[in-house]
Amino acid sequence: MDVTGIISAVAAVGGVGLFVGVFLGIAAIKFKVEVDEKEEAVLAALPGNNCGGCGYPGCAGLAAAIAKQEAAVNACPVGGEQVGKKIAQIMGVEAGESVRMTAFVQCQGDCDKTTFDYDYYGIEDCRMLSFVPNGGAKSCNYGCLGYGSCVKACPFGAIHVENGVAKVDKDACKACGKCMEVCPKNLITLIPYDAKYAVACSSKDKGPVTMKDCTAGCIGCQLCKKNCPAEAVSIQDFNATIDYEKCEGCGACMEKCPRKSIVELT
Repeated sequence: MDVTGIISAVAAVGGVGLFVGVFLGIAAIKFKVEVDEKEEAVLAALPGNNCGGCGYPGCAGLAAAIAKQEAAVNACPVGGEQVGKKIAQIMGVEAGESVRMTAFVQCQGDCDKTTFDYDYYGIEDCRMLSFVPNGGAKSCNYGCLGYGSCVKACPFGAIHVENGVAKVDKDACKACGKCMEVCPKNLITLIPYDAKYAVACSSKDKGPVTMKDCTAGCIGCQLCKKNCPAEAVSIQDFNATIDYEKCEGCGACMEKCPRKSIVELT
């Protein structure tokens, strides 16, 4: 190959490179995505767990919603009040009051308190038990199945199973709601972290049925409701519920409960 051929080849390659460079430069300008500085700052302030507990697809989704003022600055349950205040400063607004929440398992029907209809041998996943008779071996159709689907779903290691019933470590819980999503019995709920008492039963069976199935089940006797001075307890579907906005933490409901279905939280 002579010198002229080499020069022509180099020129051709250089020309192609120049064209591609110019084309990419123009494309970068034309299709440039404007970055919202507040959104980036909010995202940096979020904990980055991407748990979805805020209701958005990960921290990036929440950051975008906050930047557009479509979500509250304290919407992150994992970050809590501290992160809420930091994001409020970024957005130039008041953080507002936030109440720390924790998950609570509404069941005490462990292997000693509840009866069983049969012995179950199979996949240890609560969600799979919807395919077996009565939705599980325990006689109470509303009780914790105890196979730990919630344990596997919790990204913070805040829940574990003791003697056939799930228990929540409220100090480790971030109220992300993952355990609630996977529980096929829907017996995990969010309550205030500072709550003094809670109804540890979710049964909606009539009293005689509950009494036969579990020694700690709520029978809807209404003694808790009648003895609550703050009128914070109500009964629906043979099950007690505490209104924490009214509850004064006096403990009268727990003292009067003949089944010990209302428990003191520590």
